[in-house]
Amino acid sequence: MKVSGFTFIRNAIKFDYPVVEAITSILPLCDEFVVAVGNSEDGTRDLILGIGSSKIRIIDTVWDDSLREGGRVLAVETDKAFDALSPDSDWAFYIQGDEVMHERYLEPVKQAMLKWKDHPETEGLLLNYTHFYGSFNYIGDSRRWYRREVRIIRNDKAIRSYRDAQGFRKEGRPLKVKPVDAWMYHYGWVKPPDLQQAKQEYFHKLWHNDEWVEKKIPKVDEFDYSQIDSLALFTGTHPAVMKNRLERLNWQFSFDPTKKRLPFKSRFLHSIEKVTGWRIGEYKNYKIVR
Repeated sequence: MKVSGFTFIRNAIKFDYPVVEAITSILPLCDEFVVAVGNSEDGTRDLILGIGSSKIRIIDTVWDDSLREGGRVLAVETDKAFDALSPDSDWAFYIQGDEVMHERYLEPVKQAMLKWKDHPETEGLLLNYTHFYGSFNYIGDSRRWYRREVRIIRNDKAIRSYRDAQGFRKEGRPLKVKPVDAWMYHYGWVKPPDLQQAKQEYFHKLWHNDEWVEKKIPKVDEFDYSQIDSLALFTGTHPAVMKNRLERLNWQFSFDPTKKRLPFKSRFLHSIEKVTGWRIGEYKNYKIVR
């Protein structure tokens, strides 16, 4: 079995993306790893080179900043990295620059790839998600956070990144996937408040025009993490590759998990999900096959 990893990144240092941790967290599973490094204003390319792995291959790209509607440019950059993978790979493992896999899940993922490798009707593997918010101590537990996403796909170039690169489709339809008992940790909402605010101002420009950004995004120095509806305490351990980041934490954020700022409908649906595990009306860009 041959596995290729792939991702895209731009301005990783400027916006404090844990892309080195992302790549190295799944590198043990990969025989090669393609990184599409976009035209950056910082030392992102050198940052990736600094990982020092012979598995890593950089392709230099230029983002089309006119593809703003719906974050389409993110899918285009994802496809550039995917298309550069070796044609003889069986699986392609996609990870975004703010996602990290805990080392405890490497073996379950490997076993799932081996199990379904020779079953072409399985087009991808579905991973669970834990979303951190504000600091490394809290996780999002409301309906605003997606619970699962496809991150491992067949090395089939008929598969394309969908919308803003959150998932994939083949010939316009969701992929047929198998769930894996493994979690991806999402750290996109954990960074110094000033850098989080800078990221918000920049990132919304990938979805909206300048007038919308000017109207909707407040002009402040720091992002206000306190305006969140619901969080829970994280009681597990973080991936080993995140150790240095945890030690560098230089801001304070606290939240009372017993206080939920949810409207009645959301509280009602949240309570149903807590009891049954069923998320009513959940968006799923995949089809689980049994």
